[in-house]
Amino acid sequence: MITTEPTPGTPCWTDLGAPDVPAAAAFYGAVLGWEYQSMGEGGEMEGGMFQKDGKTVAGLGKLSEEGARSAWMIYFCVTDADATTQAVQEAGGTVRVAPRDLDDWGRMAQYSDPLGGQFAVWQPGTNKGFELVEAPGSLSWTELYTSDATSAKEFYGEVLGWQFGDMELPGGGGTYSLITPEGLPEERMFGGVMELSKEDLALANGVPYWHPVFNVTDCDAAVAKVTENGGSVQMGPQDAEGVGRLAVCLDPANADFVVLKPETPATPAQG
Repeated sequence: MITTEPTPGTPCWTDLGAPDVPAAAAFYGAVLGWEYQSMGEGGEMEGGMFQKDGKTVAGLGKLSEEGARSAWMIYFCVTDADATTQAVQEAGGTVRVAPRDLDDWGRMAQYSDPLGGQFAVWQPGTNKGFELVEAPGSLSWTELYTSDATSAKEFYGEVLGWQFGDMELPGGGGTYSLITPEGLPEERMFGGVMELSKEDLALANGVPYWHPVFNVTDCDAAVAKVTENGGSVQMGPQDAEGVGRLAVCLDPANADFVVLKPETPATPAQG
């Protein structure tokens, strides 16, 4: 379960780097019912916020990094971004963006894990992150696809203090590792780690990557909106026992995300 409380080690934000900001805003508006609030138009600082029912659920910015693919970035809450940066380096990760203040909103940094999986951290100031989660049109889960789950668990355990519980997927689908923040009960699980071959990580040229899972009221209807608006489907829709009905999708710029209709209705968590 993800909440809007800024708890250390838990997801607190996600944003999309897109080559065409207006096109991305239109696509996700059609698929997830989001409203886009622009904070700047034109240039490298072009971007803004996505809202659902008046609550901020994600960010959108211009993809400006040379050679980078369009992708969602997951931010995890920390109490000290500088200490986390040191921990990342000591654990074999790479600092992509050194800790920096975003006015009085908070302090952020971006990294790559030892195999190249990109993630970020947020040290909250006046901005705590999500205003709505675990409700239709908002984040309900996060996933890391990696070619070495053991190494990934060791790294993220050292850096963010995560606890892991392994489960076998049905039909010989491999092992899925569930993530829980340090010191919190299992009901606060917020994501998973899935080991795949480098061939199965072709979307990122064999490099591990995180992606968001967004709650929807109707998975099939959401998938229809994806394809109607220029996106595509990598997997599904299909039913996952104990989870719900889901599909792995790509937006028109090939940024990946998952839509999920939970098996049991979610209770909105909002700030």
